[in-house]
Amino acid sequence: MDLLNTAAGTDTADLIKDGSEATFMADVVEASQETPVIVDFWAPWCGPCKTLGPLLEEAVTAAKGAVKMVKINVDEAQMIASQMRIQSIPTVYAFFKGQPVDGFQGAVPGSEIKAFVDRVIEAAGGESPGGQLDDAVQAAEEMLAEGAAVDAAQTFAAILGEDPNHAAAYGGLVRAHIASDDLEQAEAILNGAPAEISTSPEVEAAHAQLELAKQAADAGPVGELKAAVEADADNHQARFDLAQALHANGEVEEAVAQLLELFRRDREWNDGAAKAQLFTIFDALKPNDPVVLNGRRKLSSMIFA
Repeated sequence: MDLLNTAAGTDTADLIKDGSEATFMADVVEASQETPVIVDFWAPWCGPCKTLGPLLEEAVTAAKGAVKMVKINVDEAQMIASQMRIQSIPTVYAFFKGQPVDGFQGAVPGSEIKAFVDRVIEAAGGESPGGQLDDAVQAAEEMLAEGAAVDAAQTFAAILGEDPNHAAAYGGLVRAHIASDDLEQAEAILNGAPAEISTSPEVEAAHAQLELAKQAADAGPVGELKAAVEADADNHQARFDLAQALHANGEVEEAVAQLLELFRRDREWNDGAAKAQLFTIFDALKPNDPVVLNGRRKLSSMIFA
């Protein structure tokens, strides 16, 4: 599935060049008339440059032709460095239509570099691959919400083919398999998550949803468990099992209420199982979900009472 309308086959050598004073006009000023050009001012003796340069190249390559990059060694291009008033290196400028449109100085994290490249592309009227992939994720989420789990899984997988570290797509692929009741495959995908995104909120949420799906498979009948709790309000195991059964039935708010009551009665029961289960439920939901907001508030009031 081709999710991007960009020049996927563009030669890297055409995207990233070593520039000089002789080629600056052609490589930067003229080339930026059509495609934005990022210029990396560096020097061989500059430590931070050795870290920044490869990160910039990676982000430019990932943009697949939407932006180009020229590397300028300031020791060999002192006239240009002077004209651009380069005070320290690394310094990065983005050119479009022959003019600087954005830039920064010093080494910055990879996430900021990607954001910079995306910003330059969008300022030039283009659409960054990240933006297109995010749109594809949204489309896949809509498929999943409508019950088309197989189609959603295929779309999430295609996104990961473009960007293997796309956390939202990775979490979505796991959730699509959960929705298809393929818990074994969902777990296998989770276990193979790249280290860079293994602790991201999206992947953590998918992990929590898988845990809850496994519990649902073993959940007891709600009616019997409610009767057991009504017969003995201090039957903590029955209340805990009732919460799991309620969640399995989609009664999430009621499940949270039972766990909060269990925590109120005995917060240390079964090594703090009620609190741990509450956090699993919270992690599986969106952070701004009213069930999460109300549940966390009530839990905090009990913890700090």
